Amino acid sequence: MSEEILVNVTPQETRVAVMHLGSVQELHIERAQCRGLVSNVYMGRVVRVLPGMQSAFIDVGLERAAFLHVADIWEERHGSESERPIEQILHEGQSIMVQVIKDPIGTKGARLSTQISFAGRYLVYLPQETHIGISQKIEGEEERELLRQKLHQLIPEGTTGGFIVRTMAESAEDAEIEADIAYLRRLWANIEARGGSPAPCLLYQDLDLSTRVLRDFVNPDTTRIQIDSRETWQRMLDFALNYTQTVADKLQHYGAARPLFDLYAIEDEIAKALGRRVDLKSGGYLIIDQTEALTTADVNTGGFVGARNFDDTIFKTNLEAAQSIARQLRLRNLGGIVIIDFIDMDNAGHQEAVLAELKKALARDPTRTTVSGFSALGLVEMTRKRTRESLAHILCESCPICQGRGEIKTAQTVCYDVLREIMREARQFDAREYRIVASQSVIDLFLDEESGSLAQLIDFIGKPVSMQVETSYPQEQYDIILL
Repeated sequence: MSEEILVNVTPQETRVAVMHLGSVQELHIERAQCRGLVSNVYMGRVVRVLPGMQSAFIDVGLERAAFLHVADIWEERHGSESERPIEQILHEGQSIMVQVIKDPIGTKGARLSTQISFAGRYLVYLPQETHIGISQKIEGEEERELLRQKLHQLIPEGTTGGFIVRTMAESAEDAEIEADIAYLRRLWANIEARGGSPAPCLLYQDLDLSTRVLRDFVNPDTTRIQIDSRETWQRMLDFALNYTQTVADKLQHYGAARPLFDLYAIEDEIAKALGRRVDLKSGGYLIIDQTEALTTADVNTGGFVGARNFDDTIFKTNLEAAQSIARQLRLRNLGGIVIIDFIDMDNAGHQEAVLAELKKALARDPTRTTVSGFSALGLVEMTRKRTRESLAHILCESCPICQGRGEIKTAQTVCYDVLREIMREARQFDAREYRIVASQSVIDLFLDEESGSLAQLIDFIGKPVSMQVETSYPQEQYDIILL
């Protein structure tokens, strides 16, 4: 299963596209002015404890206070000790070392944990723990035990802390794992040395996006990593030679005149990923709507009528939609609750096949997903772990004209708003004249179809009303000026 990674670098931002069989599956964007915070370690100060929510707000030096729930507070327990309430653990003004586990999203601050962990290429280091765990993706019990024994032998004597073996370690050489252990121990030692710094302060910042590619994105299926910046390519090569030597041969500097993302049509994919409609090859299409509470995906047959009967048409459209939805969730980085409205299927076998196809397509997604079956209303409910902002939230903002509604009032609606406003003004103020300042479309309507309505108003209030076009006004904006 051929996979390729493209890294596009400019002074302002780094963009990474993960390709699978020539089709972009995942996009990551990191801007120089607002790097992600996940995995950063801070010395924070408790600013407020909320016993009712079993949570606390922690000042770590960000724009908004970060959020710490009692479930994310690590405490060493002995025997049958039960968890203590948060008011017995934290108090206002207390300094505490925390790590970001979820970036700020929308109006919510970052989410924190006091259980510190650092990811290497092959291992995750847990300095507060003592056990050795194995990734759940490694399923064979014999293989899990062999990896556990192997790691026990490679950990230097006197090493404190625990480790989790990542899936990449299955094919790693002993020297590579030893280098990973040394790197992670050195990282923790540097943080401990700064642990007495006054709060709030940053103790450790995670790798930038281009370097995280080598640690987190590369897998055995990755055949090539192309980077269009020589400086970044050299930096990634140096990191690979020090920590991930098996990846070094896959790094290639792309120096052609044609932009890398243009060559692979990534810019077109980004533009499509920001739209509501996704066309399917069969002629059907999806409508994807993202709200604060959840994301909905609606499947439609569109112009697809090629099958022998209508049931087959619906079935084939839903199968294709299942694959496309899985890809779009990953491409757009949509998290939280997702509701999928497949086209209604009466055949239970067809429903099971579509659900199986969806789960199969989601299995390639590194982000954790859970899928429920069809509900009584024929909807599929699923969740996808939300760890960072969606692609749309990174690249877009709410429309200043419609305020994010996705639609605006008609010119006729605005005309009637204007007439009501003049009536209100006339009752309160004894002006000599009233002037309507509005967009061209609204003024045109007053001069044509709504001229009678305006004449009636003038007769009723007994005052003249003049009009003025303001070309900079959007259709919904207007002003009533008293002269």
